[in-house]
Amino acid sequence: MNRDAIGVFDSGMGGLTAVKVLNQIMPHENIIYFGDTARIPYGTRSRQTIQRYTQEDVAFLRKHPVKMIIAACGTVSSMLGTDSPVNDMPFTGVVYPAAHTACESTKNGRVGIIGTPATVASGSYENAIHSIDPNVDVTAMACPLFVHLVEYGYTDPDDKITRLAAEEYLEPIRDAGVDTLILGCTHYPVIAPVIGEIMGEGVKLISASEAAANYAKRLLEENDLLTDSTEKGRNTYYVSDSVSMFRANAKHFLADAVNGQVFSSRI
Repeated sequence: MNRDAIGVFDSGMGGLTAVKVLNQIMPHENIIYFGDTARIPYGTRSRQTIQRYTQEDVAFLRKHPVKMIIAACGTVSSMLGTDSPVNDMPFTGVVYPAAHTACESTKNGRVGIIGTPATVASGSYENAIHSIDPNVDVTAMACPLFVHLVEYGYTDPDDKITRLAAEEYLEPIRDAGVDTLILGCTHYPVIAPVIGEIMGEGVKLISASEAAANYAKRLLEENDLLTDSTEKGRNTYYVSDSVSMFRANAKHFLADAVNGQVFSSRI
């Protein structure tokens, strides 16, 4: 048993979708979240820059008492592949958990992936899926506008701008006949209603955030690191830019007001 916090980081606020699930499935755990909101988006940066940002994000979390780190960012997870930036505590990104869930879900062997340009260009999800099941057919599409639309609150299911972008991005995925679609960026679950409506009822959406949170719980159980506290866990948030903007936009990701203290902190 261990009462230290679970450390979660993302390029901005998308990782809050993972925090939301963590709070649901492990309500007694403390969570320390770092959102690098001053440098979002990571998905249009070079591999070298993303790797440097990742090292700095991990170093920031390690200044705090954490027992596990989750890279709740599809871009970072894709750049890391199977590598871990820490070797003395459990770590997970979102790629492998989502790929594993998708392989279990698909019935026709056709899986779609949407993510940032860096995520899609890396081929990380395809590689992870084919390492699990080489026979799965994969169709991937970069959706660069989605992160900005979500960050700035264009999340209403009836929003014309978000719907127009989604229809454009998703047409090749839909035409490929997939029955499973990985939301390969942690921002995307926020607009899942729009994505799901366009893809149709026969397509199962796999949230990388939810898959990573469930996998994190399994790792903590296997390593006997779950807390023995019976009190409700505390969330503490750090952002590298405006606290007020974070508070205003976080509700789109948490489906509620921010449930913890928020601090501005440069890394």
